[in-house]
Amino acid sequence: MVSSRRKSRSLALQALYEIDLAGHPGGKVAESVLEGAGLSKINEDFVKGLVNGITANKDQIDGYIKRYAPAWPLAQLPAIDRNILRLSIYELLYLKDTPVKVAINEAIELAKSFGSDSSPKFINGVLSSVYDAILKMGDSLPQE
Repeated sequence: MVSSRRKSRSLALQALYEIDLAGHPGGKVAESVLEGAGLSKINEDFVKGLVNGITANKDQIDGYIKRYAPAWPLAQLPAIDRNILRLSIYELLYLKDTPVKVAINEAIELAKSFGSDSSPKFINGVLSSVYDAILKMGDSLPQE
């Protein structure tokens, strides 16, 4: 059985994918993916928080992707991988209640479900590098 948080991340990923490819407004897309999802209010708020937080901090998050996946220009990354990375990097940077291992493992699971055969390994490698960089920054992490 899929946990509510995993389902929430999956829905946030769907919203991010649509925002990225179609350019639709984040708030409307989040509401749309939540229709009929059957999530609790807390998990609906989690989805909205992810979508809003990622869209508000996209430039900073994308900077991490550019730095730690330099062989892949951002526009050439598969859209699903790009958005899984955005989701996970946002959690690593801003959501202090999400354990690092959980954020990375959830990203790998999303990559297994939605990405290509090489996506999980790629996602894991980039996120491991991002996390190492975050550790070196220490307390200078941005707070939400």
